[in-house]
Amino acid sequence: MKRILLICTGGTIASTRTIDGFAPGIGAGEILSYIPEVTEKYRIDAVQVCNIDSTDMTPAYWTLIVRTIRSHYDSYDGFVVCHGTDTMAYTAAALSYMVRDSQKPIVVTGSQRPLGQEISDAKSNLLDSILYAADPSSSGVCIVFGGSVIAGTRAKKVRARSYDAFTSVNFPVLATIADGRILRYIEPPKNMPDRPVFQETVSDSVAVFKLIPGSKPDMLDYLFEHYDCLVVESFGVGGIPAQLRDAFYSQMNRWIRSGKVIVIATQVMQEGSNMEVYAVGQKVKKDFDLMEAYDMTLEATVTKIMYLKERFHDDYEAIRRGFYEEVNYDILYTRK
Repeated sequence: MKRILLICTGGTIASTRTIDGFAPGIGAGEILSYIPEVTEKYRIDAVQVCNIDSTDMTPAYWTLIVRTIRSHYDSYDGFVVCHGTDTMAYTAAALSYMVRDSQKPIVVTGSQRPLGQEISDAKSNLLDSILYAADPSSSGVCIVFGGSVIAGTRAKKVRARSYDAFTSVNFPVLATIADGRILRYIEPPKNMPDRPVFQETVSDSVAVFKLIPGSKPDMLDYLFEHYDCLVVESFGVGGIPAQLRDAFYSQMNRWIRSGKVIVIATQVMQEGSNMEVYAVGQKVKKDFDLMEAYDMTLEATVTKIMYLKERFHDDYEAIRRGFYEEVNYDILYTRK
C-alpha cells in the first residue's frame, strides 16, 4: 500500500467563514475526514506546518515545507502539499529548486472554494493529487489542479474564481487526470539520482521592478541600494526605457562588481523575452552581459534567483551558470 504524506499549510481549501470573511480554519486531520475513500487504497498521514492565507506565504514557510519533506522523505512514496492558490505558483517553483531531482512526486494543490462548502473543487483536486502522488511513474514537483498536471516551474494563476485557475506557460501540461485515470503527455525523466538535493533556505533579498510608461529613475536607485537581486519586468521582448537608461547605467556601473544580480524578464506571459531584437534592449544587454529570463515564468525566475543567491552568494558566474541550467523544465530557450 502506497504511503502519502499530506502537508497542510492553510489556504482556501482549509478555510471557513468568519465575520471578517473566509480564513484558514480546518486542520490537517479534518481535511482527511472529507476524503475517507482514499484510506482504502493508500496509507495517508497528515501534518500541519502552518495554517495561513497564502497571501502571507514567505520563504520562511518554504523552509518549513522543505524540512518536513526532507525529514519524512524515506518514509513515504509521495507528498501532497495543500496550499492557497494566490502564491501557489511561487511555492511550486521554489520547491522545484529547493528539492531538486526528486524521484518521489511532490504535488502542490488547493482549491478555489473551501472544502466544507457544498459546491467545491477541493475534494476532486485532493483526490487527483493523491492519485498522482501514489502513481509509480510520477516524480518531481508539480501542481495538480482542475484536472491538469503542471510542472512546478511552469504554472501561473490566470483566473481568480474559475476552477481551471492555473495554466502552464510556454510548456505543455505534463498530464491530465479524469475519471481516476492519468493521461501522460510527457514521460518523467529517466536516470534520476537516488536522492534529491535539498536546500532549506533561499535569499529574500530579491525585488521585482515592473516597468510602466513613465517609471521614475529614483525607483532604480532605491532598489539597487536595498536588494541584492533585481528582476526587471520589462515590456515586450525586453529593454530599458530611455528615461531610465542613464540611471540604470549609473547603478550598474556602481553595483555590478559587488555581486548584485540583475535579470531582465517580460510582462508578456507567452513566448518569452529576447533583448537582442530591438535597440532598446540589445545595447544594454551587451554592455553589461545581462541575464534574461527568456521563456521562464516570473515565479520561476524570482525563486530560482532566490535559490541561487543563497547557494552561491557573491559568485556571479556560478549564479549565471546555474540560472541557465534547466531544472524541472523551467527554461528551454537560451542564448547565453
